[in-house]
Formats: sequence, C-alpha cells, structure tokens
Amino acid sequence: MPTTIEQLYKFYQYYPNIQTDSRKIEKGDIYFALRGPNFNGNSFALDALKKGAAHVVVDEDLGGADSRIFYVEDVLKTLQALAKFHRNTFNIPFLAITGSNGKTTTKELIYAVLNTHIKTYTTEGNLNNHIGIPLTLLKVKRDAEIAVIEMGANHQKEIEGYCKYTQPTHGLITNCGKAHLEGFGGEEGVRKGKGELYTHLRIYNGTAFAFNDYDYLHQMIDGVENIVWYGTKNGTVIGDVISSEPFLSVSFQVNNQFYKVNSQLVGAYNLPNILSAIAIGVHFEVPIEKIINAIEQYSPSNSRSQLVNWGDNKIILDAYNANPTSMKAAIENFANMNVGPKIIMLGGMMELGEESIAEHRAVIQLLKQYTWEKVVLVGGDFRKITHPYTFFDTAVEAKAWLLQQHYNNAYLLIKGSRSFKMETIIQ
Repeated sequence: MPTTIEQLYKFYQYYPNIQTDSRKIEKGDIYFALRGPNFNGNSFALDALKKGAAHVVVDEDLGGADSRIFYVEDVLKTLQALAKFHRNTFNIPFLAITGSNGKTTTKELIYAVLNTHIKTYTTEGNLNNHIGIPLTLLKVKRDAEIAVIEMGANHQKEIEGYCKYTQPTHGLITNCGKAHLEGFGGEEGVRKGKGELYTHLRIYNGTAFAFNDYDYLHQMIDGVENIVWYGTKNGTVIGDVISSEPFLSVSFQVNNQFYKVNSQLVGAYNLPNILSAIAIGVHFEVPIEKIINAIEQYSPSNSRSQLVNWGDNKIILDAYNANPTSMKAAIENFANMNVGPKIIMLGGMMELGEESIAEHRAVIQLLKQYTWEKVVLVGGDFRKITHPYTFFDTAVEAKAWLLQQHYNNAYLLIKGSRSFKMETIIQ
C-alpha cells in the first residue's frame, strides 16, 4: 500500500534533510529516488540506506519489506506534494520571482535586504525548477518570517504548476524578454508564460511588485488588485542611475526623501533589480539604512555581472546565461562605458528555435554600430552567419587565442549561454 503524504510528513519532521543525489547522502537524510531520461534513482535506493539514509522514497519494487522504504506511485509528484503540505503549515508571505533576465540577481538582492531585518529563507543558487523549488520549500524552517522563491521556466504552464505547490502570496516578474523563445513559442508566449504568476495573484488576491517603466507589465498585471509599483518616474520607490563606471550607483527617493546606494553590480541594466529590492524592503518595513547597507554589501557571484581582475585587465563576467534581450543590454552597457581598450567575447545563444539565426544576426548588426579593440564570437549559430569578426568553435579555443594576445589595461566583456561555458576563458 503506497505511503500517504500525511504519513511521510511525520517522518520528514524527524528527518528534515531531503536528498535526491545518492552520492551526497548523509546520516539521517531522506532519499527521494527521482527518475529522468538517463537515470533511475530507484537503482541507488538500497545504497542510500547503506550510506545512512533514514528512509528512501521509491516508485519501483526493491524486492523485500523494509520499514525504511516508502513506496509511492510517483516520486517526483510525491516530492512536490510533500513540499505543498509543508508550505501549507506556514502563515507567512511567500514571494515568488520569475522573469526572462535578472531573476537570480534580483532574488539575491531581495534576500540580502529582507534578511537584515526579518528571518528569510530563499532559493539556493538557481534551484528554480520542478525539482529545485520543492526542495527549497522543504528547507524553510519553523522560524521563517518570509520565503523568497525563484521560478525559472522555458514553456507555458510551468509557472502555473509551480504556483500550485508554492502558493505565493506575493510575486515579482523582473521582465519579459527574448528568452526560451523555442519553448514559449515567441515573445508573446513568454509574456503569457511568465504572466501565469500574475494569474495566481489575481485569483488569490495576492500582491504584485512591478517595474512601472515596462508598458507590457501594465497590460499583463491588469486585474491584480494589490500592486506595488517602482520605477524611474512613478512608484512608491523612484530611482535612476547616477553612474555605472563600472559599478552601478543609484539615487532613489521614498516618501519624498532622497538616498543613494553604491552597488557592486556592473551594468545600468541592473537598475530595475536594485529598485525592486528597495521597494520590497520598504513594503516589508525594513529600515532604509539596512536596505542601503545590504545592497552595498552584496557581491555578485557565479558569473553574473561580476567585475573580475585578470592580470592588469578588468573583465566583466556575465557568462551565466544569454538571450537576445540580455545580450543587447550587456553590449550597449559595455559600449557606453568610458574605458578602453574594449575586447568583447560572446558565446552563442540557445533555445531560440526558428528565430535563432535572425537573433544572432541582430547581435552582429549591433556590434557593428560600435568601435571595439577586438570582437571574438564563440560557437552556436554565429558559425552560420557571415561576419567580420574572429570566430572559434569553443571557449577553450578562445582562451588559447586570448592568452597569446598579452593585453594590458584592457576591459573585456565575456558573455554567452550556459552551454558554451564562457567563464572557461579566464579560468
């Protein structure tokens, strides 16, 4: 007879550490034997018990009775249902964040701000999918006063599914750009997919935070009763760029009081991310001084808007991911910086479907509008387009080329989709 969620939750309360990778099992973990196209976690369940797992959750017969083995119909659905059950034991704000660009940076800024004043739990790294989100929910402990959950998606109905077990009371869509066009079915599909968060807030009378400058958000958010706007001209928080040479400094006002924050983020395109963190901090009554200090202390990592010293050179490492919208923002920001010489190294963009060639060609046309010391393109559909720039198939080849150039006091922008591992160039 399959184990029920109520039964499983009782054991989870004694053993709250959930593990889905049998290689990382520690004594007292509960192991969920997930399956995928190229792996079957059930095959490692008995090994997990030998390593000290308190229990294993499986959906295949392991051949024998053992009180430590919980049989369910579907391990993944059980993990998600357990996460929903746990989430429903809380009566605190759950803030969901999605969008095409800036999700993780925004989430980290918001967490930094909120956690200075109230006990906050959030998504670790970018565990923002159908497995990572339930794992994040199950890590929220009883002392939580708010939870911040990042949601990634590459097709419609995905955010809707996440909302069913996350049940956010608050939500933020950073933006809707040209990302995952293949899965979403074009730019309108992106807005429809991301907008599923607004649909949830609309139905359950939640609160949305939104960047007032994006006209399309006004259309998408229609019908949501509780909206906190922020922007460069209107909102509860109004702010703008002071400078970004290279770090972003922002002036902002709240209740007719003026303030300044000096971030460690590179790129004027991070302005909405900073303003969202300020607006959410203000909404949850975090003192302004704590908000400013948290943003100024936040240092980006994982190849997101990082400024890295490389010998005598400065590198803007924004290589965690790339899509046409973020690529355009990064190129224009780099072009407007009063530094030099400038070397730009771009990897290909993935998941663009039939739009891919046209979008890569648009990047080429944008590059031609500016003067660069050198442009290097790596992989993807850049190889299918005629252009005047240096091309390599891999980041490893681009790295070998760069090491032979002996640049001094130069600025480099390195960006590309995750699969091209552009950070390899400076490792």
